[in-house]
Amino acid sequence: MIRTLIQLARKGIATQDDLFPNLPDYNRGLPMVTENECNGCQECATACPTNAITLGADGAVTLDRGLCIACGACTRSCKTGAIAVDRRTTVAVLKRQDLVLSNHPAPIADSRAVTNPIFRRSIHVREVATGDNATDLEINASTNPIFDGGRFGIHIVASPRHADALAVTGPVPRAMQDPLRRCWNAMAEPRIVIAVGAAAISGVPWQGGYAEANGVDAILPVAAYIPGCPPHPWYILHGLLLAMGRVDPREAR
Repeated sequence: MIRTLIQLARKGIATQDDLFPNLPDYNRGLPMVTENECNGCQECATACPTNAITLGADGAVTLDRGLCIACGACTRSCKTGAIAVDRRTTVAVLKRQDLVLSNHPAPIADSRAVTNPIFRRSIHVREVATGDNATDLEINASTNPIFDGGRFGIHIVASPRHADALAVTGPVPRAMQDPLRRCWNAMAEPRIVIAVGAAAISGVPWQGGYAEANGVDAILPVAAYIPGCPPHPWYILHGLLLAMGRVDPREAR
C-alpha cells in the first residue's frame, strides 16, 4: 500500500489544465470547410461514404457534420484545400442546422437562449446506449482523471430518476425507441437530451433502413449535438458545458 501511494505521488497530477486544446497531429479530428476555392472535381463528395458533402454549381461546398463519421476520406481526396482537417475540440452545437458548414453560409439565428441556466453549476447525466460502443467508451473516458468531467459539475448517474440529462449514443433503432422514451418519462423536469456522436445525431451509417435507426431527433427533442464518430472526450465535455450554459455557443463552428 505504501509503495502504491509513493508511486502515485511521483506521477503527479494527470488532469489536463488546458481546456479544449487542439487535437494532436496524429488525430485527424473532423473535416471543415475553408475559404479556398473549390474546382468542382466532386472527389470529396464521391469519397464520402455517408453523403455528408454536397457541391453546388456556384462553387458552394456544404459539409454536414451530423452525417460525418470522421473517416478522413474527404480531406485526403480534396486537392484544393476547400475541405481540411479541423483539430479544434469546441465543435458541439445547440441546433442541428449549426452542424451544416458551408463556404457560402446562410444567416443563422442566435441559439444561446436554448440553454437552461438551472444547470449552470452541475448536471447529472444518464447515458442511454443504443448501439455505439465506441462513443460509450469516450463518455467513460470523459470522466477519467485526465479529462475529469466531475470538476465541471458533470456526474454520470445510473437512474433516469436522478438525471437532468439523457446522453444518447447510437442510432436509436426501433427496438430501443420505447426504452428511450421510458427513460425520458421517468425523468423530472427540467430535463434535456444530448445527442452524442454522429449515429445519435442522424443514424449514420444505418439511417433510412428497416430498423428505423435515424437518430434521437426523430424520438425526442435534442438540446445539444456533439459530432464525431466517436467524439473525443473534449468534444463531449464541450457539448455538456454548452448544454449547461457554461460556454458560449459562438465558440463552435
